[in-house]
Amino acid sequence: MAAAGNGRPERPGAGARPAVPTVLEVLRRLDSGPRGLTDAQALERLAAFGENTVPARRTASWPRLFARGLRDPFTLVLLCLGLVSAAVLAWATACVILLLVVVGCALRASGEHRADRSMSALRDLVAGTATVLRRADRDAAPVAREIPVEELVPGDVIRLGPGDAVPADVRLLRVTGLTVRQSALTGESAPVAKAAREDAPRTRDGGVFEQPHLCFQGSSVASGTATAVVTETGARTRFGTAHGRPAAPRRDGAFDRSVRGVSWILIRFMLLTPPLVLLADAALRGRGLQTLPFAVAVAVGLTPQMLPVLVTTCLARGAALLARSHGVIVRRLPALHDVGAVDLLCLDKTGTLTQDRPVVDRALDARSRDDPEVLHWAVLNAWWTLQLAELPVPDPLDEALLDAAEDDGHLSCDASAAVPFDPVRRLATAVVHTPGRLGTHTLVVKGAVEAVLERCVLTEDERARLRGLAGRQAAGGLRVLAVATAERPARPRDYTPADERGLTFRGLITFRDALAPTAAEALRTLSERGVAVRVLTGDHPDTAARACRDLGMSVAPGDIVTADRVDGLSDEQVAALAARTTVFARCTPDHKARIVRALRAGGHTVGFLGDGVNDLPALQSADVGIAPYSAADVVREHADVVLAADRDLTAVNHAIGAGRHASGNIVSYLRVTLSSNLGNVVAMLCAGLLLPFLPMLPAQVLAQNLCFDAAQLAFAHDRPHPSLSRRPTVLDPRALLRFVTGFGVLNAAADLATFAALALALRGSGGGVDEAGFHSGWFTENLLTQALVMLVLRMGRRGAGGRAPGPVGRSAAALAAVGLVLPPSPLGPLLGLTSLPAPYYPLLLAVLALYTAGLLAARARYARRHGEAEYATDR
Repeated sequence: MAAAGNGRPERPGAGARPAVPTVLEVLRRLDSGPRGLTDAQALERLAAFGENTVPARRTASWPRLFARGLRDPFTLVLLCLGLVSAAVLAWATACVILLLVVVGCALRASGEHRADRSMSALRDLVAGTATVLRRADRDAAPVAREIPVEELVPGDVIRLGPGDAVPADVRLLRVTGLTVRQSALTGESAPVAKAAREDAPRTRDGGVFEQPHLCFQGSSVASGTATAVVTETGARTRFGTAHGRPAAPRRDGAFDRSVRGVSWILIRFMLLTPPLVLLADAALRGRGLQTLPFAVAVAVGLTPQMLPVLVTTCLARGAALLARSHGVIVRRLPALHDVGAVDLLCLDKTGTLTQDRPVVDRALDARSRDDPEVLHWAVLNAWWTLQLAELPVPDPLDEALLDAAEDDGHLSCDASAAVPFDPVRRLATAVVHTPGRLGTHTLVVKGAVEAVLERCVLTEDERARLRGLAGRQAAGGLRVLAVATAERPARPRDYTPADERGLTFRGLITFRDALAPTAAEALRTLSERGVAVRVLTGDHPDTAARACRDLGMSVAPGDIVTADRVDGLSDEQVAALAARTTVFARCTPDHKARIVRALRAGGHTVGFLGDGVNDLPALQSADVGIAPYSAADVVREHADVVLAADRDLTAVNHAIGAGRHASGNIVSYLRVTLSSNLGNVVAMLCAGLLLPFLPMLPAQVLAQNLCFDAAQLAFAHDRPHPSLSRRPTVLDPRALLRFVTGFGVLNAAADLATFAALALALRGSGGGVDEAGFHSGWFTENLLTQALVMLVLRMGRRGAGGRAPGPVGRSAAALAAVGLVLPPSPLGPLLGLTSLPAPYYPLLLAVLALYTAGLLAARARYARRHGEAEYATDR
């Protein structure tokens, strides 16, 4: 009904309306008619409802991204350490920690801001103009004109043709062979038939988007023409509502969970270390609070201060390489780690495993034998229907038939008429001149099997047998069309659907989905990398199973279920079902999201590849949401990773490889630095019990940490062993703790052996040990052992003889050189260091040799016990 007094349409949703309003009810509610709006009405409504534009989603600014980085758990740990250092007047330590925090957050904010800028280039979905019927006044005739899409208002009557983008949500008034692509909304690439009647049958139960009398902004016309009335514009359209909906709170991904676990381990160690140092010195040496700066320095020494910088550098470098080399945009840097941790990838069939088009599989006669004559008749029908019915583009099945035509011999007949395909009748007919028989026309009818069989001259037994033949083909995952012909005397008047009777059955044409050219190889690579695939599709289970088997996936009958089985199950039962099921068919958006959540609850790191608005719930439920560049704008903005190639699994493989590369380097850094730092802390505690002086001055601890941390930046440029990419890379805090504890104790043993060597080499005439010499000897030994640990424990390549050293090798050599050169250099006295006596060096060499042998033995034992291949030598 019109709003009283002002001619403006009532807001949709106001008042009670029938579930499916008729055309007349819709036009009355919008205060419009088949002739469209007047210019005055359009201007009034434009002022009332606003422009027909989707509200732009604001991207986070650089300062906001920087502030978001400060909420990282480990960054908070470093900030607390900086505050404690400042509280005990260790200003140098506090300044260094603050600088590292700023650099780490700045790198992360810059990487994500760069990804947001790259995304802005992909926003081009809605059409620029629309054809609308407008009148100068109420008595004037309507005129079709092109206007900017932004000026459309509710109540406008528009015309749609092939290739047009649907500019708003509309109710169809008149339709001629209309099919619409709704992949941006539903993720399904197959065109959907539309009809003006509200009671027209649906092609499938796919929710509001499958209602045959409605079209929605974000879709496009594949074939046919239509006249429609605009019902919603701008933010009130289905597309605009999804675009403007606040993003759901993001679930913690694998990276977030790992960082939190590692941070709590470090927090426990750091809370425990200073009290132990203070208590030991107070009980044995009576120094008490005098050792507080040293205790804080020990806690800082235990902390991998470079972790935020190194993690961000590894992830940003990997993301930049992906963008340059493969066009993959990582919108959230931690998502690169999560991609590397993915062990289960959920995806749709269409457009990912298969192309958006069918291909002819076989042409069968009534006895299920291959018959090229059946293909000949089908191609004639497809060609002449396209030409004579003035269709702008062929139907996908007709296009497959034309592609299958080997030569122009299929098109040797002339034709005089065509009756185009009708989604209600489900048939298309071409009328050709019968070869060799003047005055005779041949009707070539092609369409749905049941519709063709009803019009053929057959006995009931024959009809039942042919239905069974078509059913067996369909059960094998094929689409089936029937072909029939009939001869009629030539006539000048038009042919109509009433002429489609008394037909002679010719045979069946079967179609299968065209496989994506890279899918089979990409699936094999995913399997080799330990990534299982789950297919969540709206297609028929037999169709999905056929495509999976054609691609070499092992799919048993028990591996395929329809998603309606999920409805009556508990979350635990869904998780168990999802773990053993490869294909979920007939999925709705809610099914997809629930299956993804169930897989995550089962302990998997889940990636989801989707492109339709209806994929948003599943995309946001996954650890990593992946979208192709052709996805709806709102989907791309909610995705963590955006592929330049349209749903190409090869690009996903590149992203997984880059994620595991970056994660391997991060794990290497944590293993090396934490095991070394833990060993040093244990040695410092022991030295506090054994020595009458501090084992190392706070300034020396800080200088040692800075040298070690600077050297370990090389891990951001290391190349992990190829075996690392063959399994998901997850930073397990418990496994890390076991590793760090074992190798940390070994490092502490080397430090204690160094203490013994220093006692022998530096013992004076009075039996005491020179304090400056002890500090210098342990400083040198620490840097040398840390250089050894970088080489032995990293998850990187072992170069064969003659190979140039990598970045970690060069950095380790530089660290060792600093350890040997700094104490006797002019800078040494500034840190309280001094030259070492010559007898110390042979003893140090013996300690390093034993330590290296111990590291190699422990590494081999660890690899055997835990089945790790990252330490394999690359020869």
